[in-house]
Amino acid sequence: MIPELIWFMAAAEEASGGPDIGKLLGSFVQYGMVGVFALLMVLGVVVPKWAMTALTAEKDNWRTAFEQERAAHQVTREQLAKAEERGDVATEQGKTMTRLLQELGHQSHVSGSV
Repeated sequence: MIPELIWFMAAAEEASGGPDIGKLLGSFVQYGMVGVFALLMVLGVVVPKWAMTALTAEKDNWRTAFEQERAAHQVTREQLAKAEERGDVATEQGKTMTRLLQELGHQSHVSGSV
């Protein structure tokens, strides 16, 4: 995005021909260290301390939210595994009870649709 911005600014300076990026960079460099510093800020190489502090805080907030979400999903996975085990146990108990009742001579009645 930044190189495109420089290209656009150079093209705006010289509308008659192709863009002169060297001329644009030279306009920054002619002011010495201040020009180089301004160029580095435009390119995003140098950022103010307040911006870096804000970015670091935002990164930490996102990391904390990610860790909390991952922990919540782990709890959900554990609960689903327990529920699946309970469902398997209930199914086996039902099958065992059905076999036991059939061995005792009880006839199963399947209810049809009404």
